[in-house]
Amino acid sequence: MTELWLVGIGTGHPGHVTMEGLQAIRDAACVLIPRKGAGKEDLAHLRLEILRAAGSRARVVPFDMPVRDEALPYQARVSAWHDEIARRWQDALSDAPDGPVALLVWGDPGLYDSTLRIADRLVPRPRIRVIPGISALQALTAAHAIPFNTVNGVVTVTTGRRLRDHGWPEEAETLVVLLDGACSFQTLDPEGLQIWWGGFLGMPEQVLEHGPLAQAGPRIVKTRASARARHGWIMDSYLLRRDPA
Repeated sequence: MTELWLVGIGTGHPGHVTMEGLQAIRDAACVLIPRKGAGKEDLAHLRLEILRAAGSRARVVPFDMPVRDEALPYQARVSAWHDEIARRWQDALSDAPDGPVALLVWGDPGLYDSTLRIADRLVPRPRIRVIPGISALQALTAAHAIPFNTVNGVVTVTTGRRLRDHGWPEEAETLVVLLDGACSFQTLDPEGLQIWWGGFLGMPEQVLEHGPLAQAGPRIVKTRASARARHGWIMDSYLLRRDPA
Protein backbone atom coordinates (compact mmCIF):
# COMPACT_ATOMS: atom_id res chain seq x y z
CA MET A 1 0.00 0.00 0.00
CA THR A 2 1.69 3.18 -1.18
CA GLU A 3 -1.32 5.50 -0.96
CA LEU A 4 -4.10 5.54 1.62
CA TRP A 5 -7.10 7.76 0.99
CA LEU A 6 -9.29 8.58 3.98
CA VAL A 7 -12.68 9.64 2.65
CA GLY A 8 -15.13 11.34 5.03
CA ILE A 9 -18.63 10.04 4.35
CA GLY A 10 -20.69 12.09 6.79
CA THR A 11 -23.04 10.74 9.40
CA GLY A 12 -25.25 8.36 7.51
CA HIS A 13 -26.75 10.12 4.51
CA PRO A 14 -25.16 9.20 1.15
CA GLY A 15 -25.61 12.83 0.12
CA HIS A 16 -23.04 13.85 2.73
CA VAL A 17 -20.22 12.56 0.51
CA THR A 18 -18.66 15.45 -1.39
CA MET A 19 -17.98 15.40 -5.13
CA GLU A 20 -14.27 15.10 -4.31
CA GLY A 21 -15.05 12.12 -2.09
CA LEU A 22 -17.13 10.43 -4.80
CA GLN A 23 -14.31 10.84 -7.32
CA ALA A 24 -11.80 9.37 -4.87
CA ILE A 25 -14.08 6.38 -4.31
CA ARG A 26 -14.29 5.85 -8.09
CA ASP A 27 -10.52 6.15 -8.51
CA ALA A 28 -9.49 3.84 -5.65
CA ALA A 29 -8.20 0.39 -6.57
CA CYS A 30 -9.25 -1.14 -3.27
CA VAL A 31 -11.60 -0.21 -0.42
CA LEU A 32 -11.23 -1.46 3.15
CA ILE A 33 -14.57 -2.13 4.85
CA PRO A 34 -14.65 -2.63 8.65
CA ARG A 35 -17.00 -5.23 10.10
CA LYS A 36 -18.01 -4.41 13.66
CA GLY A 37 -19.84 -7.59 14.61
CA ALA A 38 -23.41 -8.74 15.11
CA GLY A 39 -25.99 -5.99 15.36
CA LYS A 40 -23.80 -3.41 13.59
CA GLU A 41 -24.09 -4.70 10.03
CA ASP A 42 -25.79 -1.43 9.04
CA LEU A 43 -22.44 0.38 9.19
CA ALA A 44 -20.89 -1.92 6.58
CA HIS A 45 -24.04 -1.96 4.46
CA LEU A 46 -24.09 1.84 4.33
CA ARG A 47 -20.50 1.93 3.10
CA LEU A 48 -21.30 -0.64 0.42
CA GLU A 49 -24.30 1.41 -0.67
CA ILE A 50 -22.07 4.48 -1.02
CA LEU A 51 -19.67 2.47 -3.19
CA ARG A 52 -22.56 1.31 -5.36
CA ALA A 53 -23.98 4.82 -5.71
CA ALA A 54 -20.54 6.19 -6.63
CA GLY A 55 -20.08 3.57 -9.36
CA SER A 56 -16.96 2.17 -7.71
CA ARG A 57 -15.22 -0.78 -9.34
CA ALA A 58 -12.69 -1.15 -6.53
CA ARG A 59 -12.00 -4.47 -4.91
CA VAL A 60 -13.79 -4.55 -1.53
CA VAL A 61 -11.63 -5.98 1.26
CA PRO A 62 -13.47 -6.52 4.56
CA PHE A 63 -11.74 -6.85 7.90
CA ASP A 64 -13.04 -7.55 11.40
CA MET A 65 -12.63 -4.79 13.95
CA PRO A 66 -10.97 -5.94 17.18
CA VAL A 67 -12.53 -5.46 20.60
CA ARG A 68 -10.87 -3.26 23.20
CA ASP A 69 -9.37 -4.95 26.25
CA GLU A 70 -11.44 -3.44 29.07
CA ALA A 71 -8.97 -4.77 31.66
CA LEU A 72 -6.34 -2.23 30.58
CA PRO A 73 -6.19 1.41 31.72
CA TYR A 74 -7.95 3.69 29.24
CA GLN A 75 -4.94 5.12 27.40
CA ALA A 76 -3.20 1.73 27.17
CA ARG A 77 -6.48 0.13 26.06
CA VAL A 78 -6.92 2.57 23.18
CA SER A 79 -3.27 2.33 22.12
CA ALA A 80 -3.34 -1.48 22.01
CA TRP A 81 -6.62 -1.35 20.09
CA HIS A 82 -5.13 0.99 17.49
CA ASP A 83 -2.08 -1.26 17.13
CA GLU A 84 -4.33 -4.24 16.41
CA ILE A 85 -6.46 -2.34 13.90
CA ALA A 86 -3.34 -1.31 11.97
CA ARG A 87 -2.14 -4.92 11.96
CA ARG A 88 -5.50 -6.08 10.59
CA TRP A 89 -5.38 -3.46 7.85
CA GLN A 90 -2.01 -4.73 6.72
CA ASP A 91 -3.09 -8.38 6.90
CA ALA A 92 -6.25 -7.66 4.90
CA LEU A 93 -4.25 -5.87 2.21
CA SER A 94 -1.57 -8.54 1.81
CA ASP A 95 -2.81 -9.38 -1.70
CA ALA A 96 -4.53 -6.11 -2.60
CA PRO A 97 -4.28 -4.82 -6.17
CA ASP A 98 -1.83 -2.06 -7.03
CA GLY A 99 -3.19 1.44 -6.61
CA PRO A 100 -4.70 3.67 -3.94
CA VAL A 101 -6.49 2.08 -1.00
CA ALA A 102 -9.54 3.94 0.34
CA LEU A 103 -11.13 3.86 3.77
CA LEU A 104 -14.61 5.34 4.15
CA VAL A 105 -14.52 7.20 7.46
CA TRP A 106 -17.67 8.07 9.39
CA GLY A 107 -17.99 11.85 9.74
CA ASP A 108 -14.70 13.63 9.07
CA PRO A 109 -11.29 11.88 9.30
CA GLY A 110 -9.75 14.77 11.22
CA LEU A 111 -12.38 15.38 13.90
CA TYR A 112 -12.69 13.05 16.89
CA ASP A 113 -11.65 10.08 14.79
CA SER A 114 -8.55 7.91 15.19
CA THR A 115 -8.06 6.75 11.60
CA LEU A 116 -5.12 9.11 11.05
CA ARG A 117 -3.45 7.92 14.25
CA ILE A 118 -3.89 4.31 13.17
CA ALA A 119 -2.49 5.06 9.72
CA ASP A 120 0.68 6.41 11.37
CA ARG A 121 1.31 2.87 12.70
CA LEU A 122 1.54 1.33 9.22
CA VAL A 123 5.00 0.17 8.16
CA PRO A 124 6.02 1.47 5.73
CA ARG A 125 3.82 4.50 6.18
CA PRO A 126 1.85 5.19 2.99
CA ARG A 127 1.23 8.58 1.48
CA ILE A 128 -2.01 9.76 3.08
CA ARG A 129 -4.68 11.84 1.44
CA VAL A 130 -7.64 13.15 3.46
CA ILE A 131 -10.96 14.02 1.83
CA PRO A 132 -13.08 15.89 4.42
CA GLY A 133 -16.66 14.96 5.19
CA ILE A 134 -19.62 16.38 7.06
CA SER A 135 -19.04 15.98 10.78
CA ALA A 136 -21.50 15.12 13.51
CA LEU A 137 -21.20 18.75 14.66
CA GLN A 138 -22.49 20.03 11.33
CA ALA A 139 -25.18 17.36 11.06
CA LEU A 140 -26.42 18.12 14.59
CA THR A 141 -26.68 21.88 14.17
CA ALA A 142 -28.29 21.43 10.74
CA ALA A 143 -30.86 18.96 12.08
CA HIS A 144 -31.91 21.42 14.80
CA ALA A 145 -31.44 24.51 12.59
CA ILE A 146 -29.27 26.24 15.20
CA PRO A 147 -25.93 28.07 14.95
CA PHE A 148 -22.83 26.33 16.31
CA ASN A 149 -21.86 29.34 18.37
CA THR A 150 -23.27 32.54 19.82
CA VAL A 151 -21.81 35.93 18.86
CA ASN A 152 -18.30 36.03 20.31
CA GLY A 153 -19.15 33.02 22.50
CA VAL A 154 -16.71 30.32 23.52
CA VAL A 155 -17.38 26.79 22.23
CA THR A 156 -15.72 23.69 23.67
CA VAL A 157 -15.84 20.31 21.97
CA THR A 158 -15.20 17.42 24.32
CA THR A 159 -16.03 13.80 25.16
CA GLY A 160 -18.43 12.24 27.60
CA ARG A 161 -15.53 10.85 29.61
CA ARG A 162 -14.01 14.31 30.13
CA LEU A 163 -17.39 15.80 30.99
CA ARG A 164 -17.90 13.17 33.69
CA ASP A 165 -14.38 13.56 35.07
CA HIS A 166 -13.99 17.34 34.91
CA GLY A 167 -17.45 18.88 34.65
CA TRP A 168 -18.36 21.97 32.64
CA PRO A 169 -15.23 23.56 31.12
CA GLU A 170 -14.41 26.98 32.53
CA GLU A 171 -15.45 29.90 30.30
CA ALA A 172 -17.37 27.70 27.82
CA GLU A 173 -20.74 29.10 26.84
CA THR A 174 -21.53 26.29 24.39
CA LEU A 175 -20.43 22.70 24.91
CA VAL A 176 -20.53 19.98 22.24
CA VAL A 177 -20.12 16.41 23.44
CA LEU A 178 -19.17 13.46 21.26
CA LEU A 179 -18.48 9.80 22.02
CA ASP A 180 -20.75 9.68 25.06
CA GLY A 181 -22.45 6.35 25.63
CA ALA A 182 -23.23 7.20 29.26
CA CYS A 183 -25.37 10.35 28.77
CA SER A 184 -22.88 12.27 30.89
CA PHE A 185 -25.03 15.40 30.85
CA GLN A 186 -26.77 13.73 33.79
CA THR A 187 -23.77 14.67 35.97
CA LEU A 188 -24.35 18.42 35.43
CA ASP A 189 -26.48 20.84 37.38
CA PRO A 190 -29.24 21.41 34.78
CA GLU A 191 -30.11 24.90 35.97
CA GLY A 192 -29.88 27.35 33.07
CA LEU A 193 -28.81 24.77 30.47
CA GLN A 194 -30.45 23.95 27.14
CA ILE A 195 -29.64 20.75 25.24
CA TRP A 196 -29.95 19.75 21.58
CA TRP A 197 -29.44 16.01 21.04
CA GLY A 198 -29.50 13.83 17.94
CA GLY A 199 -29.00 10.16 17.13
CA PHE A 200 -28.55 8.53 13.70
CA LEU A 201 -28.03 12.01 12.30
CA GLY A 202 -28.75 12.21 8.59
CA MET A 203 -30.21 8.72 8.44
CA PRO A 204 -33.87 7.71 8.01
CA GLU A 205 -33.75 6.56 11.65
CA GLN A 206 -32.76 10.04 12.89
CA VAL A 207 -34.12 10.98 16.33
CA LEU A 208 -33.93 14.44 17.89
CA GLU A 209 -34.66 15.98 21.29
CA HIS A 210 -34.33 19.55 22.53
CA GLY A 211 -35.26 21.61 25.55
CA PRO A 212 -34.18 22.66 29.03
CA LEU A 213 -31.79 20.00 30.31
CA ALA A 214 -33.93 19.31 33.39
CA GLN A 215 -36.87 18.26 31.20
CA ALA A 216 -35.18 17.03 28.02
CA GLY A 217 -32.43 15.04 29.73
CA PRO A 218 -34.66 12.19 30.97
CA ARG A 219 -36.40 12.06 27.58
CA ILE A 220 -33.03 11.71 25.84
CA VAL A 221 -31.94 8.87 28.13
CA LYS A 222 -35.16 7.00 27.41
CA THR A 223 -35.16 7.71 23.66
CA ARG A 224 -31.50 6.74 23.31
CA ALA A 225 -31.94 3.44 25.14
CA SER A 226 -34.98 2.56 23.06
CA ALA A 227 -33.27 3.40 19.75
CA ARG A 228 -30.14 1.47 20.69
CA ALA A 229 -32.16 -1.58 21.67
CA ARG A 230 -34.10 -1.42 18.42
CA HIS A 231 -31.07 -1.08 16.12
CA GLY A 232 -28.33 -2.76 18.13
CA TRP A 233 -26.14 0.37 18.00
CA ILE A 234 -26.39 4.14 18.02
CA MET A 235 -24.19 7.10 17.17
CA ASP A 236 -25.30 10.33 18.78
CA SER A 237 -24.04 13.72 19.89
CA TYR A 238 -25.39 16.76 21.68
CA LEU A 239 -24.89 20.46 22.20
CA LEU A 240 -25.38 22.19 25.54
CA ARG A 241 -25.68 25.96 25.91
CA ARG A 242 -26.12 28.25 28.86
CA ASP A 243 -29.19 30.46 28.82
CA PRO A 244 -28.29 34.09 28.04
CA ALA A 245 -29.51 35.19 31.44
